[in-house]
Amino acid sequence: MATAGLLTIMLAACAGGGGSAGTTPATPTGSEAAPPTPSASPSPSPDPVESALAGMSVEEKVGQLFMPVLYGTSASSESGENHARYGARTPAKVIRKYHLGGVILFPQNVRSTSQVVDLTNGMQRAAKGVPLLVATDQENGPVSRMSALMTDFPGAGRIGATKDPSLSRAVAAATGKELRALGVNLDFAPVADVNVNPRNPVIGTRAFGDDPKKVARMVSAAVKGFDDAKVAATAKHFPGHGDTSVDSHTGLPVIKHTKAEWERIDAPPFRAAIAAGVDAVMSAHIVFPKLDPSGDPATLSKPILTGLLREKLGFEGVISTDALNMGGARTKYDDGEVAVRAVLAGADLLLMPNDLPEAHRAVLAAVKSGRISEQRLDESVTRLLTLKQSKGLLAEAPVASAEEAARVLRSAEHRKLAARVSGD
Repeated sequence: MATAGLLTIMLAACAGGGGSAGTTPATPTGSEAAPPTPSASPSPSPDPVESALAGMSVEEKVGQLFMPVLYGTSASSESGENHARYGARTPAKVIRKYHLGGVILFPQNVRSTSQVVDLTNGMQRAAKGVPLLVATDQENGPVSRMSALMTDFPGAGRIGATKDPSLSRAVAAATGKELRALGVNLDFAPVADVNVNPRNPVIGTRAFGDDPKKVARMVSAAVKGFDDAKVAATAKHFPGHGDTSVDSHTGLPVIKHTKAEWERIDAPPFRAAIAAGVDAVMSAHIVFPKLDPSGDPATLSKPILTGLLREKLGFEGVISTDALNMGGARTKYDDGEVAVRAVLAGADLLLMPNDLPEAHRAVLAAVKSGRISEQRLDESVTRLLTLKQSKGLLAEAPVASAEEAARVLRSAEHRKLAARVSGD
């Protein structure tokens, strides 16, 4: 199925006239006047999102939901890890086997600028019909997956300390520009949590601070900065991971805020991100009893993802889970059931399932049985395709340039900005 390079068909009306040059044909008048001939209207261009969706099988639609981490430094790298986890040895073969909609990069995928460009280009070629969302966690500061290649920008805590939203926007724009040059089109940033618990082991200085209003301003600016760079931004971790003393990578935190406290403390940065046009919101593997008394983490909670984020806050973009291999997501259900419940809760993008083959089988089986309706599946795929279209990925298959990346990464301008934020 080809979705890139869609053509607009223009129909031109030809002007009639049988007279020779320089003569004016007689015009009929009165009752002899001929009725005007309607002009032919151009055929409407097919909508690229609708066209892409219409051309997909159910298996291909299910594949669009998944974003695993793949192993290797090129699309053709053979890896025992890929074979053990996914039943295919190279990233390209895994992408084709599962019809993946996205991949996420980690430091193990990174060796050099030209190598990463070759990797992302190779993975995009493997995707064929619908280009990939190529993502990473480049928050800057403590969580910087591409730090071996990119400008060393200060993290959100330092940016928040400046109290200058323009710096938040500038750093996000520069970060996005460097990522895009490498072939990365989605960043799992900015952190929208308000870090009100000094014992928080997982957020801390990854957040812009402990003042909801300040964090909201900084998050809004960062979202706009990523948009300036044409890279998708992700506000995380909804509904707010700031007041916990448990790390959701290994356990299941419980947030005891009341609804009123959530509105006052946790909600403002997410509201600001949505108002700024954020592309995606990532869920948190946290239990929030006052928002959903079921005991399920927010990632698997329909009252939180659909009722609160979609319906109350009006978010229409992509909802991504946090990594589904984390302990907080896997305390109550097996890997297949976790994936199914995340979709039923309202998630569109299933990030890093612990067992991709099992999760993929479970979601596909749930669709075929009707537990997940085809309409519900189409809603998620449409959101993912709409995100890709908004970043120009459906119009033209993305191709990164090693020469452009070498020019952009760690440029003098970006290093100067980093020094300014750091106060050097």
